Amino acid sequence: MESIAISLFLLLCLSGSASLGYLLRTKLPPEHFTDDARDVLKLAMGLVATIAALVLGLLTASAKSGFDLLTNEVQQGAAKIIQLDRALARYGPDAKALRDELKALITLRLHLNWPEEYQASGPAKVSENPSVQERFLDHLDSLEPNNNGQRDLQLAAVHLWHDLLATRWLAYSQAARPLPTVFLIVMGVWLSVLFAGFGLLATRNATTAAGLLVCAVVVSTSVFLILEMNRPLGGIIKVSSSPLRYALSQLGR
Repeated sequence: MESIAISLFLLLCLSGSASLGYLLRTKLPPEHFTDDARDVLKLAMGLVATIAALVLGLLTASAKSGFDLLTNEVQQGAAKIIQLDRALARYGPDAKALRDELKALITLRLHLNWPEEYQASGPAKVSENPSVQERFLDHLDSLEPNNNGQRDLQLAAVHLWHDLLATRWLAYSQAARPLPTVFLIVMGVWLSVLFAGFGLLATRNATTAAGLLVCAVVVSTSVFLILEMNRPLGGIIKVSSSPLRYALSQLGR
């Protein structure tokens, strides 16, 4: 909802700036609109538009790159979860409780990050506290292998869980990177100045008003996409839960 509110506020600012430009056009004397003055204004607006387009383009590319990276990490994590479960299955009946605990952890993760897609069927058996993740590692360490094969499987399971924890914290650190407020304000000022210039030079009629409104909508929605992709686990545009849901369906088999 924060992304929607910011985008709508930006749309109102851009529309208001264009309207202010229309108003100034009617108030300023004709000598302010000579051919030379209009050429200078067009050059200045072109410079502002170029800078704003470059910054928005770089931000979009950066946000998309981070979104794709997190998607890849979720997919790799799902694969490691299945590997971990299979290693515990091969370990034997002594690891049955750990397999159940792993399934509960993944169920909780789906319910917390994708509550609209995955509704918990009952109260969670584990909490989100980081100590729970470490407790699972303690349970892995507490296994007592009876032969070299079980010892190798235990070491493999511990290694996989360490990798999963590292992936998890990396995913959270990448997901928690909102755009600075000052940056959003400066970008809004640039775009507002640009639209004020558009209104100042445009002829006042329905066609130019509709064109400027469409441009304002396009710019504000591009900012919305940037904000959403910078919150890949908490916004409307989220990383797909399909890899984890598939991994959950394979656990315990």
